[in-house]
Amino acid sequence: MSIDEGATFQKQPITFFVETLVFHPKDEDKVIAYTKEGKLYVSVDLGKKWTLLQERVSKDHIFWAVAGVDRDPDLVHMEIQDPSGGYRYITCQIQNCSDKTPTVQFAGSIDRDSLTVQDDYIFLQTTSANRTKYYVSYRRNDFIQMKLPKYALPKDLQIISTDENQVFVAVQEWYQTDTYNLYQSDPQGVYYSILLENVRSTKQPEENVLIDILEVRGVKGVFLANQKIDGKVTTLITYNKGRDWDYLTPPISDMNGKPTNCKPPDCHLHLHLRWADNPYVSGTVHTKDTAPGLIMGAGNLGSQLVEYKEEMYITSDCGNTWRQVFEEEHHILYLDHGGVIVAIKDTSIPLKILKFSIDEGQTWSTHNFTSTSVFVDGLLSEPGDETLVMTVFGHISYRSDWELVKVDFRPSFPRECTEDDYESWDLTDLQGDRCIMGQQRSFRKRKISSWCIKGRSFTSALTSKVCECANSDFLCDYGFERSAPLKSESSKCFANFWFNPESPPEDCVLGQAYVSSTGYRKVVSNVCEGGVDLQQNLAQHMCPLIAPKSLQISIKGESLAVKPGEDVTFIVTQEQGDILNTKYQVDLGDGFKAIYVNLTMTGEPIRHRYENPGIYRVSVRAENVAGHDEAVVFVQVNSPLQALHLEVVPVIGRNQEVNLTAIVLPKNPNLTVFYWWIGNNLQPRLTLDSFLVTRFAETGEVRVTVQASCGNSMLQDSKIVRVFDHFQVLSLKFTKHLDMYNPNIPEWREDIGLVVTRLLAKETNIPEETLVTVVKPGLPTTADLLVLLPANQPKRKRSITSDKRIAAIKQALNAHNISFFLREGYWVLVTLASSDSDSQRIGGGSGYWAIVVLFVICLVVVGAFILYKFKRKLPGRNVYAQMHNEKEQEMTSPVNHSEDTQNIIQGEEFIDDDLDSQTLGNARGNHSGVVLSINSREMHSYLVS
Repeated sequence: MSIDEGATFQKQPITFFVETLVFHPKDEDKVIAYTKEGKLYVSVDLGKKWTLLQERVSKDHIFWAVAGVDRDPDLVHMEIQDPSGGYRYITCQIQNCSDKTPTVQFAGSIDRDSLTVQDDYIFLQTTSANRTKYYVSYRRNDFIQMKLPKYALPKDLQIISTDENQVFVAVQEWYQTDTYNLYQSDPQGVYYSILLENVRSTKQPEENVLIDILEVRGVKGVFLANQKIDGKVTTLITYNKGRDWDYLTPPISDMNGKPTNCKPPDCHLHLHLRWADNPYVSGTVHTKDTAPGLIMGAGNLGSQLVEYKEEMYITSDCGNTWRQVFEEEHHILYLDHGGVIVAIKDTSIPLKILKFSIDEGQTWSTHNFTSTSVFVDGLLSEPGDETLVMTVFGHISYRSDWELVKVDFRPSFPRECTEDDYESWDLTDLQGDRCIMGQQRSFRKRKISSWCIKGRSFTSALTSKVCECANSDFLCDYGFERSAPLKSESSKCFANFWFNPESPPEDCVLGQAYVSSTGYRKVVSNVCEGGVDLQQNLAQHMCPLIAPKSLQISIKGESLAVKPGEDVTFIVTQEQGDILNTKYQVDLGDGFKAIYVNLTMTGEPIRHRYENPGIYRVSVRAENVAGHDEAVVFVQVNSPLQALHLEVVPVIGRNQEVNLTAIVLPKNPNLTVFYWWIGNNLQPRLTLDSFLVTRFAETGEVRVTVQASCGNSMLQDSKIVRVFDHFQVLSLKFTKHLDMYNPNIPEWREDIGLVVTRLLAKETNIPEETLVTVVKPGLPTTADLLVLLPANQPKRKRSITSDKRIAAIKQALNAHNISFFLREGYWVLVTLASSDSDSQRIGGGSGYWAIVVLFVICLVVVGAFILYKFKRKLPGRNVYAQMHNEKEQEMTSPVNHSEDTQNIIQGEEFIDDDLDSQTLGNARGNHSGVVLSINSREMHSYLVS
């Protein structure tokens, strides 16, 4: 730190790393420091001692209070992030700004990086349900929603200017892509009227938006804008803050004295209004407060703006007359109140020559500012508008250090100017009207023939005279628009279709008076007096008792699902209608009822807590003598989901019905929505039931995913289902010891199934990937063994060795070779579900019969559901009569352990497996299930049905 303007420095150790310093606008000893971790510190003794103010602060959204606006100039405005991830706007005193003390100025979360503090105004925005709302605080009072036209529906809003107690904003409306509409506010920044449509915009790589509008410095109320319509860009100028716009008048001749042949209305002057990427050079248009009327910019003549043409033009009478000065773009610097204009060509090659003019661009001289050409990086002038000293800095090569060249124009002037060296000029618009913004203004400038320094004492303003008010001093009020914005066309304001000028304002209170708008309001900062008064016939009305309208009840945080015992904050708002004389009947749905007065005016929330799960209907009825309105919200009080398991058979036949079942814990009586995702389909199927019956049309692996959503909690489970044309099923049973330790949960059943599959594969030498054991829910514990075809098996063919695999499995089971240890000395034996004597061999094709199988698994937790079933035959038809009268085949003998089972399985022979289409339906769409243990009564009853 230095207290002697940098002559000496003192080093002060600190405990944090500073990224940004923001000094107090009035008190030089007060400074706040921002760190990369989002912490904010303050010092009141120029950095000797530091105090932590806040954490989780957003960078570039920290502002000191402006003296004269805030009651306390030591207030700090900031945007901070909540632990929940949202953002809030707070203010606090630097003397006491801990987490417990900051004042929340805006109820609810705001959008990140939306806090903006400019002059008398604070702006922020919120987004909900894809609708963005913008709010403003004038002179640090309460925030009010900014009133744009009802159907503007902004996608983006940019603050252009907040000068002279008025806000200019550029709004990108719902139908715009690369243009914005320009709006102007009342002094409070609340009500906005449109000034100009379709102002061109450009999006930068960093997502910054540049809008082609420029406030001309030196003369208040003058703006330049580039309008884009049907791809055509033209430059417009206004002298009365956007009330009227006109094209720029082209010069008669070019810089060489040749005629331009550019005549309105087909040809005008157009300027580029780009900001410079380099902050040390001017943009494409240069103006200055101490050089009123002097505008120098790059552009072209023609019917529209051309990107690659950047000729330089200048005006010294605020845009009335223009002259061409260069054929290429130059960087501009004004010295001595515009008495000296310095220009350096905008080029990528090294330079050593600059140009300057002392007669407002009428003539230009050249000066070699260096003997060695340099790549110019920027231009700087010494502090003060009267300076005649400038610095050119750049580099000789891309590897060299900066070279700084000082250029002093003071020796070129023999003396300082006197009153005889000045002359006056009158400000007029393009129609020649001298009354601009309600007054006639005259400025003085140095005579072209005078060669002198204006100096520190020079002032440009000469005289001003107040004018009588005319129609041009009024613009359209909120809710009204003009049919055309150009001065030469209609000036009448018409009410928009959605606006009723006779309606009382939303904040109208019974007993008070209000004035209905005539459609016009005086331009802010216009000082005209007398004359025309488009507001003089304002009709005054008494506020009637208005029935409540647009009543709304919402929950803070916007979540309609809460946990039992959790605090719920209800907020009641009313957009229209009387508030003082309205009663509000509140019913929270669990027996709590109350009547409130002034509920929406005080903004006091209603806090409540629901102890029991359920769905509660919360209603608010607002009623007065004029009428009533009601708002309702349904609140779901849920215990959060704890577990979700998807029950589905791992193997299923193609085109066969399969039941997908979701088991949710805890069992919740409230509304639970299930999202079912089948395969790669991006469109889920939604159900309120915990099951879904579906089919799979293609063979292969299909991923099935279910999501259960209950309130604000969601769980997901996923399973792979393998779809086959053919497979066989064996019913298994276990010794009763297993039931003693069956917890009836999916994980236990899956582990038992894996154990059985692994033991069978090891005992029979059958590949484990062709066996799947599905343990069914419920007691007694049973299972199904699914025997699949090998992966390389051709479709519609079944190996004869499948029967040998079945025989091998049966032999292992009947020989009691499949058992595993449970606990406490118990062994569990796995056997077939029925005896061999009751077994039937059922097949198809050459000598084999096929039969349709009904496969049912009983889910005790959720009820009984059919997991899959084969297509039912036509009623009354005898299956046996359509088997081509072929003799029933005998069972194949079981495979002995002495046989090489693995060799038998690998030595595959194939037989035709086509089934009779009239008997079993379409064999291509249904696989042939084989039941190895089924008694004759069960078989007969199914066949007859």
